[in-house]
Amino acid sequence: MGKKDFAQNALKIVEISTGAPLKPREKDPAAVALGKRGGLKGGNARAAKLTSERLSQIAQQAAKARWAKVKGVELDAQSS
Repeated sequence: MGKKDFAQNALKIVEISTGAPLKPREKDPAAVALGKRGGLKGGNARAAKLTSERLSQIAQQAAKARWAKVKGVELDAQSS
């Protein structure tokens, strides 16, 4: 059994004390489809608006963040 966070432990206690498992809420399929459709459009629309210089800047910032995570180095707090 893996580690559980505070909310998972609280849920387990409630389920044990009530004797019935709590069901997660059902998602509205129409809302899920709408959100997915918007999400698929958003990234492409944003990429189309970016200049090549800005795209390069974002890519360099992301690469630095990934390497800092690997090396355990703090990054400069630069805003874009």
